[in-house]
Amino acid sequence: MKRPAYASDKVLKEFIKTALEEDIQNGDHSTLSTIPKDLEQRAQLLVKENCILAGVELAEIIFKTFDRNLKVEVFIKDGQSAKKGDVAFIVSGKARSILSTERLVLNCMQRMSGIATMTHDWDSRLVGTKTKLLDTRKTTPNFRVCEKWAVAIGGGTNHRYGLYDMIMLKDNHIDYNGSITNAVKMAKDYVKKNKLKLKIEVETRNLEEVEEAVKSGANRIMFDNMDVETMTKAVKIVNGKTETEASGGITREVLNSVAKTGVDFISAGALTHSSNNIDLSLKALKN
Repeated sequence: MKRPAYASDKVLKEFIKTALEEDIQNGDHSTLSTIPKDLEQRAQLLVKENCILAGVELAEIIFKTFDRNLKVEVFIKDGQSAKKGDVAFIVSGKARSILSTERLVLNCMQRMSGIATMTHDWDSRLVGTKTKLLDTRKTTPNFRVCEKWAVAIGGGTNHRYGLYDMIMLKDNHIDYNGSITNAVKMAKDYVKKNKLKLKIEVETRNLEEVEEAVKSGANRIMFDNMDVETMTKAVKIVNGKTETEASGGITREVLNSVAKTGVDFISAGALTHSSNNIDLSLKALKN
């Protein structure tokens, strides 16, 4: 799949630079003390449990950022199914470079593959409905680019990336402001004044707030922590006038029943905060 725009060369370069500095600092002394400078070797990325693989492209970028002469032969690409025992790729070149980047590559790929696998599983439960599965901003600080990317690899749809690319008026915004009507009006004025192209989404907690949000002219209305019966009524109130999103307390078991209410989107923080890492390892192949 095509790399998302937010995972730009600039963003990834900065992420990798910071991550390597955190790990290596003044030197990978284990490697420097035991591995000859010019020794060339190979290593294979071994898959140790069934999954949707993610982070392969990132792994290539990490290897080549550290040592442009490293070569990566890929057998399983991002988004493809992998089985226990599969070899995803083989990296070859300076043994020191392989060892010094091993942990960063594994940390990223294990986490990303876990997210992609969970996303793929959850998204499969929405087949036959019009509903799209969204992630949230409940991500690990400074690792959001990888977690959001993994959701996309797994077949999910990225929600807003951060606070800057969409206006979302949540319960605290509404409570601080005083009303949905006033908050949406102020948001619209702000967007117009600053010549921004931003959608305005409103979080609602009950049917009365849904009615007010519809009248306010919001671009999307979120139904927060509503049960299926209430959401069904909320969708009827909106009646296609704007986009709808279910959020809060979403689990794998309720996905299909929530989708059948007719909502356009279901957002789930669990995709990025509750997925399990996939067991992967980088094993030496002696030349």
